[in-house]
Amino acid sequence: MKAALGQFAVSREWQENLSTSVRLMGEAKAAGADLLLLPEGILARDITDPDIVLKTAQPLDGPFMQGVLEASKGSALTTLFCIHVPNGKGRVFNVHVAVRDGAIVAAYRKLHLYDAFSALESTNVEPGSEVPPLIEIAGLKCGLMTCYDVRFPELARRLALDGADVLLLPAAWVRGLGKEAHWDVLVTARALENTCYVVATGECGPRNIGASMVVDPLGVAIARAGEAPALIYADIDPARIAAARAALPVLANRRFAGPELAA
Repeated sequence: MKAALGQFAVSREWQENLSTSVRLMGEAKAAGADLLLLPEGILARDITDPDIVLKTAQPLDGPFMQGVLEASKGSALTTLFCIHVPNGKGRVFNVHVAVRDGAIVAAYRKLHLYDAFSALESTNVEPGSEVPPLIEIAGLKCGLMTCYDVRFPELARRLALDGADVLLLPAAWVRGLGKEAHWDVLVTARALENTCYVVATGECGPRNIGASMVVDPLGVAIARAGEAPALIYADIDPARIAAARAALPVLANRRFAGPELAA
């Protein structure tokens, strides 16, 4: 499976972000990619306006999604990203969406909200209540996560035990003291402890670090981006997963039951 990671600085105008997303989809398709992972929160971003997620949220049948779905028609490329969707009660869900050939194939509402480092995502965002699904891409099972989810090993382990070969993590990782190191350590740890690939795309720009990366099942970073807009690629090798799990059978050797979502 060929993975593409498209990181960019999200504008406050959804039309501009749609244009960027469609362009990246076209480039990834032309390069023969099976999946394209874009960042979290790609409808709109404005670091001076903390309520922009409320002002710009769109339903899953809104104009942004219609543009993405139209661009995906006739293609086997699976494109994944997060947008904010109204919950009908004055708040929003942070939804990780997967689209392919003109259809939404999965949608996951972010479980763990970023109420940390003086931020309060829960002010405007309602958490999800379901374990994310697995989707199949190019014969591999992929589990969905979103940004802050990576700090919670239970979710990654649950997805691995459900059968995930690859974890897909769109993010908008905020700059800060030690935060770049946290990103590197956490993405690597989730791959190594579950002997799976982690594909992680970060938004870049004035607030966020970018630093998109792919880590293989033995904790080796096989692709990295810097702090600027980029489209990078990595090959996801099923044989590497099998070899890692034969050499390091942590999933088979574990003594704890599978994690369950709290009520």
